[in-house]
Amino acid sequence: MRMLTKKIFVVGLIAALSLVLLCASTLNEFYQPIVSLDSAKAFEVKPGDSLAVIASNLVNDRILVSPTMFRFVAWWRGVEALLQAGEYQFGPGESQADILQMLVDGEVRQYRITFVEGWRFSDVLDSLSSAEGLVNTLMPYSDEELAAFLGLEVSNPEGMLHPDTYFYARGTTDLELLKRARERQELILMSHWNKRLGALPFATSYEALTLASIIEKESNAQSERGKIAGVFIRRLEHGMRLQSDPTVIYGLGQEYDGNLTRTHLQTPTEYNTYRIDGLPPTPISLAGETSIIASLNPDPGDSLYFVSRGDGTHYFSVSLDEHNAAVNRFQRNSESGRQ
Repeated sequence: MRMLTKKIFVVGLIAALSLVLLCASTLNEFYQPIVSLDSAKAFEVKPGDSLAVIASNLVNDRILVSPTMFRFVAWWRGVEALLQAGEYQFGPGESQADILQMLVDGEVRQYRITFVEGWRFSDVLDSLSSAEGLVNTLMPYSDEELAAFLGLEVSNPEGMLHPDTYFYARGTTDLELLKRARERQELILMSHWNKRLGALPFATSYEALTLASIIEKESNAQSERGKIAGVFIRRLEHGMRLQSDPTVIYGLGQEYDGNLTRTHLQTPTEYNTYRIDGLPPTPISLAGETSIIASLNPDPGDSLYFVSRGDGTHYFSVSLDEHNAAVNRFQRNSESGRQ
């Protein structure tokens, strides 16, 4: 009888040890990269999904082989009710532990969209309309209505967004992104406006932003923007017209076909700085921080003119005679380049 009892005890002990080893092995796998996850896979947790539903869907989507350990650990940790709804993306190298933590943290899949320096507001709207995962709500509204939605004090939203890359989760609305870009532009503009030095020919920060948008369109070379700002500031101070081709192009709208002519320069619009004094009524593009800084911190100097060299940089002149010679030298066969 004692022998039988001893055998039963030994068998039970072996079984218990085997179970412990099996559990330890299985738990170890919980922290190892998932073999079946050999490429990035999207996964959605809907509002109200339970732990059981989520685990089952992970198996159905071939992310997990079995739901058992995933459910057990979530229960053991007490996070079974903390898994957050949203769209996730799991990739190679991630473990069940990683996935569980992502669901608890709500580390949802992030999309990205970039608003490019020099874009118009219409370019931003076009980009938003085709952005993946974004909810489109803006199509029925005019620019004036959108300006009101953004809380602007002006009726034209042109230039009021900051050009940058923005990340968002599926289900974000286009208006939410516009508000983020608007708030960032306001923050950057006011930061530099409040730190400006010296007397500048601006009554408001909006005027500084308007000049920054022109500087943005005039040159791709960031190192030149302070010099270009200097030219424009001196022109404003001397009562000279800005004579900026990008403002003329903006005023032409759909009439501009890529070829700026002398007739265009003579066509009166409120943006034609060959015909109007001072700044145009609104910005003409999204101005980046470098251009905003330049508009408020122009380089010192005497130049009043500049012309494109054709290589992305400009030649700066003090006198009209020098400028005309530079135009003849660099843009002999071009209708553009008159500043």
